[in-house]
Amino acid sequence: MRSLVDLPVSLSRRSAVPLSTQLAGWLREAMLAGTLAPGERLPSSRGLAAQLGVSRTVITEAFQQLYAEGWLEGRHGSGTFVACLETPRSGPLSSTPSPAPASDNGRVAEAIDLRPGHPWVRDYDRAAWKRAWRKAGDLPPGGHPDPHGLPRLRELLAGHLRRVRSVAVGPENILVTRGTGNGLDLCALALLGGGRAGVEEPGYHVARTVLAARGAEVVPCPVDEDGVIVDDLPNDLGLLYTTPAHQYPLGGRLPIPRRERLLAWARSTGAMVVEDDYDAEFRYDVAPLPALYGLDPSRVVLLGTLSKSLAPDVGVGWLVGSPELVARIAALREELSDRTSGPVQQAVATLLERGDLDRHLRRMRLEYARRRAVIVETLGPVCRLRGDTAGLHVLAELSPDTSGGIVERARELGVLLDSTERHHHGWERLHGLVIGYGSASLPEVRRGCRIVADLIAGAGAARVAGVRAG
Repeated sequence: MRSLVDLPVSLSRRSAVPLSTQLAGWLREAMLAGTLAPGERLPSSRGLAAQLGVSRTVITEAFQQLYAEGWLEGRHGSGTFVACLETPRSGPLSSTPSPAPASDNGRVAEAIDLRPGHPWVRDYDRAAWKRAWRKAGDLPPGGHPDPHGLPRLRELLAGHLRRVRSVAVGPENILVTRGTGNGLDLCALALLGGGRAGVEEPGYHVARTVLAARGAEVVPCPVDEDGVIVDDLPNDLGLLYTTPAHQYPLGGRLPIPRRERLLAWARSTGAMVVEDDYDAEFRYDVAPLPALYGLDPSRVVLLGTLSKSLAPDVGVGWLVGSPELVARIAALREELSDRTSGPVQQAVATLLERGDLDRHLRRMRLEYARRRAVIVETLGPVCRLRGDTAGLHVLAELSPDTSGGIVERARELGVLLDSTERHHHGWERLHGLVIGYGSASLPEVRRGCRIVADLIAGAGAARVAGVRAG
């Protein structure tokens, strides 16, 4: 076994960054670069602590973070190894993608889709998928459905949220929805009554549509690089929709002090905060902050979905709130005959119960991290990137007169892109490309980003030439 002390590990005790975070970052970069190869065994935590002259706690915390992200895997009785993506293992729901073909003229034969909002669903473990549906098919058709959702699934989701998001809840806090849009619609029905609802600006356009459809007056609430600006929030909102774990589309993570100010605002105004936790499972720099819900369950409703972590076609999500609010929403839901498919809930419960979903998340963290690294490496030198530490998208910030032309030209070259325009409620105050890397394979992401980088560089050169000519 190779000694890591022979590699250029550099930990600084003078840095404000904890030693465990420094070590995790170094190991992550070494695995991305191939310095640590897939399948390679790492030293024991005790041995590595002695080699690097740090406490064993530093090593175990770094390893735990990388285990959670899917970079490392443990083999019983054998030690800790760099995770392998090349050969699919039994259990996870996805496998390593294969490159897309190219045509004779060098252009991509099929469009490379770099638009946000779509996870990787092209490959999956058929055994795990069939097993889940076979189990659901063994059960007889249900009668009158429980508007809360299946009790077994709610119990399993409670355990999932405790493990993944540090949310201490029981099944009485959970209502199984058809996804985030369905959950937000139920919140609007129960909490608003046609009042004023705040949505981040720029923000998720579907949230604006859902709230407006329920008769709400939608109020744009500005965000900065960290998330929603609490000091700018009006005091007459009945509901605020926010994405604190990974602001959509800018990518900021709402800091703890601002979270506390946000909840103080909610308590003083009587507003409810609806927290959309849409892709909090995927983080590549540090562990995600605990959900906002945990700081004040009386003022926050937490929405989650499997559309990003598994597949949009599954159509299962969750709403987490106080037992009283969940019961009220369930009663309203029953009046509407709104329900989540029973067989689908049974299948998802099996995926959770057998650990298939957890294995899938660990694997996809590593796969998405590799794609994210390609984007940072390719586009970082030609534009400013925001939100590249988490989720399935990054924001490439551009000048106001550049985005639209690049989107059109990229489409002609076989690359589909999204701009910031549709994410604004009013005038577009921040310009750029919202680049998703969930639905494209690693080779496709690399090819597509090279095309985009050339277009950005060309637009910059043309702008400079125009200024000089003027």
